[in-house]
Amino acid sequence: MDIIELRQFYASPLGRQVRRIVSRHLNALPRPPADARVLGLGFATPWLDAYRRQARATFAFMPAHQGALTWPAAEAPATALVDESALPLPDASIDLALVVHALELTPVREGLMEELWRVLAPSGHAVFVVPNRSGLWARVEKVPFGHGRPFSRRQLEQLLKDSMFTPVAFTPMLFMPPWRGRFLGGSAASWERLGKWLWPGFSGLLMAEAVKQVYARRPERQRARLIPALHPAPVGAVGATMRPRHGEPR
Repeated sequence: MDIIELRQFYASPLGRQVRRIVSRHLNALPRPPADARVLGLGFATPWLDAYRRQARATFAFMPAHQGALTWPAAEAPATALVDESALPLPDASIDLALVVHALELTPVREGLMEELWRVLAPSGHAVFVVPNRSGLWARVEKVPFGHGRPFSRRQLEQLLKDSMFTPVAFTPMLFMPPWRGRFLGGSAASWERLGKWLWPGFSGLLMAEAVKQVYARRPERQRARLIPALHPAPVGAVGATMRPRHGEPR
């Protein structure tokens, strides 16, 4: 989904229910210090206002393939359209990263995780919200969580460890079905209570809290090395230069 479809979903009755459920779980996490620098990556603006009231600085970075919108409303914009594998931030400049609608959709997952590790301060926290592979929401294309690659808890935990993050807690949430019926308006909380008790492995979303590891050094990513041609062949001679010599394998 692009940025317009995401905004429309969270403006719908079903989207507002999802927003409240995720907010409830985010509010249960330890709050960052008053002078924290907070980064929202993906489409995290529905939840960034709660951090902006007390943080020193709050940014909303939106992937280029998704699009961007202005945030916050009626104030100086704090959004940027970015390449997830090359975030325009200095090293160790962020205390908390909230990653929503990003990890399951990015085509550069390894680069995204490397950049998050780089921009987070020592012992900085990252909170990831991703679709649960076993949940019903990952199978419905009309909702945002039915797009991209969903995760099981084991897959998400392994990705965090491979990316030099220490997982702290995993929280299943969003147990109500992805229907747009009015009768769900007053029963979302009941679905959450029943789901955690009866079928915790089939939540719609998984939330993971992780801490940046600072006791191990991240290996440098190997990049393709460009070798300049000091004496390039003429355009008409390119085909000739590509032919193998006599006796050489083709």
